Amino acid sequence: MIGRQRTGALKELQALYAGRMAPPPVIVELEEKRRLPTTALRAREADLILGALPRGAPLVALDGRGEVWSSRVLADRIAGWRDTGVPELAFAIGGADGLDSRVLHDAAAILSLGAMTWPHLLVRGMLLEQLYRAQQIFAGHPYHRD
Repeated sequence: MIGRQRTGALKELQALYAGRMAPPPVIVELEEKRRLPTTALRAREADLILGALPRGAPLVALDGRGEVWSSRVLADRIAGWRDTGVPELAFAIGGADGLDSRVLHDAAAILSLGAMTWPHLLVRGMLLEQLYRAQQIFAGHPYHRD
């Protein structure tokens, strides 16, 4: 994830859902502090993201131009990877200017959280809630209602 989550409501939201998951997700915050032109910044962020990926982990890139999945489809896609022996997945959330095309090209899937534009720091909490929801779907828990 590009950017550092500061204290406040968004960090609490992130902690709430990350804390509900077992095992808890590994959240890697990446940040380029230099002020760079947009294209150069996205390229640098791509270097950081691609360099931080766990070896062999399929990458799901979050991008507004990606596919819109229901919660059930997300759970099914995660289960599909799990059932083929994939031990971990990686999700990439870009910075305020989005993801570089290299990240999108390397992604196993490109996921959109809808047609609206969301602040990248809010997307963290939204993604974590959906990952928690997927765990509850796997467990047959009533948290998710179809």
